[in-house]
Amino acid sequence: MEKFAKTNAMRLLDQSNIHYGIISYHVNPTDLSAEHVSQETGVPLNQIFKTLVAQGDKTGELVACVSGNAELDLKKFANLSGNKRIALIPVSEIQKKTGYLRGGVSPIGMKHAYPLYIDQSALQHPFILVSAGLRGLQIKIKPQDLVDICQMKTASLV
Repeated sequence: MEKFAKTNAMRLLDQSNIHYGIISYHVNPTDLSAEHVSQETGVPLNQIFKTLVAQGDKTGELVACVSGNAELDLKKFANLSGNKRIALIPVSEIQKKTGYLRGGVSPIGMKHAYPLYIDQSALQHPFILVSAGLRGLQIKIKPQDLVDICQMKTASLV
């Protein structure tokens, strides 16, 4: 078993006594996609949840987690969150806003507390993967445990 330095996400899960696993994979700096994570880990793409940071015209920053085989519906997300318009934040701002590098953004343990949403499809799986806060590491977790620790709202986001 490989040893890793604990990320903020892992420390928060440990403090909350939430059971999780860590899956490592080879990082390709030119391909940070969920598809690459799926190929490397052998976990189906619909169980890999990417974390997207957006800016709402009324609420400011907010975060959505959607499966790797889906695309965030910005109109739906705007309506759900009380915004008229939402846009994903520029890649150059991701680390400043979240404390995580692009390709390693975890919904757990962000630098600031943002409203968090997850697509309801997550709840149909026994486990999902989300970034552990570092490229090359994924957290394997029960969807409801993730919803609980992050105080996420579940909705149709795709």
